[in-house]
Amino acid sequence: MNENTILIPGFDKPVSRVALGTWAIGGWMWGGPDDDNAVRTIHRALDEGVDLIDTAPVYGFGHSEEVVGRALAEKPHKARVATKLALDWKDDHKPFRNSSPARIRKEVEDSLRRLRVETIDLEQVHWPDPNTPIDETARELQKLHKEGKIRALGVSNYSPEQMDIFREVAPLASVQSPYNLFEREIEKDVLPYAKKHKLVTLAYGPLCRGLLTGKMTVDKTFPESDLRSGDPKFQKEHFKDYIAAVDDLKAIADRHGKSLMVLAIRWVLDQGPTIALWGARKPEQIDGVSDVFGWQLTEQDKKDIDAILTRHVPTPISPAFMAPPARKV
Repeated sequence: MNENTILIPGFDKPVSRVALGTWAIGGWMWGGPDDDNAVRTIHRALDEGVDLIDTAPVYGFGHSEEVVGRALAEKPHKARVATKLALDWKDDHKPFRNSSPARIRKEVEDSLRRLRVETIDLEQVHWPDPNTPIDETARELQKLHKEGKIRALGVSNYSPEQMDIFREVAPLASVQSPYNLFEREIEKDVLPYAKKHKLVTLAYGPLCRGLLTGKMTVDKTFPESDLRSGDPKFQKEHFKDYIAAVDDLKAIADRHGKSLMVLAIRWVLDQGPTIALWGARKPEQIDGVSDVFGWQLTEQDKKDIDAILTRHVPTPISPAFMAPPARKV
């Protein structure tokens, strides 16, 4: 194992610290699917040494998992697949939380079929369900783990208190949370907890839904079908401040001869033990993965980054808008 890889508890070998995020590949809330391009994107990621693919049933309501399954079946690989469960939906395709034991078992079976695998490498509870006791959720997952259908268990969007309850029933290998230069709430609790209990943190949204690519301008708009149309950061009154911060952050990236996107990913990795989920839906969006490794931010870089954020975004906006509702009981 080197600084480019990390061992998730329960795995027999380390995986790359940059994983491919496949929310956009599912199409839902990202302008619709483009399957052939998505398959080429996954293959490109594998060629670049990315050997962990993160997906979920709710990404396109099964579609992302199907595309991942197809892509991995078409190309020899040694990749591991992380997926999620505990989001349900009806015909209106409006997700809600459901981590009941029956739902969990059904989702695991459905994911195995869509991914074309016999064992899910990392199964994560997507969101805590306030209407199902956490120990019931953990107990059903532990059964599936013992049945050989799951290699390792993780949670997503859980608090330390919720993880404590889960860990009383089943072993926990990882936690997945939103984490990037603009969204740092987990530094208060989740990240220290993960370090203390030797959990790997999968950071989703490390590019803050495209903000940290450095390619947006203040006049950029988003259609209603785009997730960002509902994100307060991308609304006119706040967007200009975030773009101003992005413009200043580019100077830090320039010090190292890197793109802002690479800087943003490197920053996440420097907070370790972390894996950054690099979201992409086109092969060219994989460009830059190799530039993430082989260097680190200096302490002065980190101080300058914090100063830029304090100057332009003194009151950061949380990613809470993404939270799905609880199910009706």
